[in-house]
Amino acid sequence: MKQKVVLKVAMKCQKCRTRSLEVAAEQQGVSFVGLEGNEKEKVVVIGDGIDVVKLATILRKKVGTTEIISLAEQK
Repeated sequence: MKQKVVLKVAMKCQKCRTRSLEVAAEQQGVSFVGLEGNEKEKVVVIGDGIDVVKLATILRKKVGTTEIISLAEQK
């Protein structure tokens, strides 16, 4: 079952954006990672069997404040 997860991450600079994409891409089951939003503050992750809580925790530790915005099944 493919999932689409949108996370809002506090990113102040380009280095933070790059780091958040790298951290998300390293997670098991991830097939796509991207940024969206007016200020590129949302990280979009698509994959199969993603552990959303683990991903949010790691992003909090390595990048900054993270909120889970949405979690939906991708068709």
